[in-house]
Amino acid sequence: MSRRLTPLARSLRRGATAAERRLWQGLRRKQVEAFRFRRQVILGNYIADFACFDARLVVVVDGATHSTEGEIVRDAARSSALAEQGYTILRFTNEEVFRNLEGILGTIHARLLELRPRREELPI
Repeated sequence: MSRRLTPLARSLRRGATAAERRLWQGLRRKQVEAFRFRRQVILGNYIADFACFDARLVVVVDGATHSTEGEIVRDAARSSALAEQGYTILRFTNEEVFRNLEGILGTIHARLLELRPRREELPI
């Protein structure tokens, strides 16, 4: 399935929305506690806007199209599938990214610290 999604993920990276670009600038400059994010990442049958594999955290930026009934159903299915894979999902709207980027980065930072693997769980 990922072969089918690879061209789409590349296209999404090249054509990122203004809100995604803004959040990406904050995430890549503020690599938190050695956690690294990747953008437009294929996870199973879905593409996540941003993902931190070590913390199993997905960050989604939703635009206006995510308010329709069909999109809400698809978003819920994606969130459920990613949760089944062990990911925690944080969702923000484009408007939130523009109005409160520092607050969003703080929320992401706090969640990363909560999700940090304990030392005894880290591979040797």
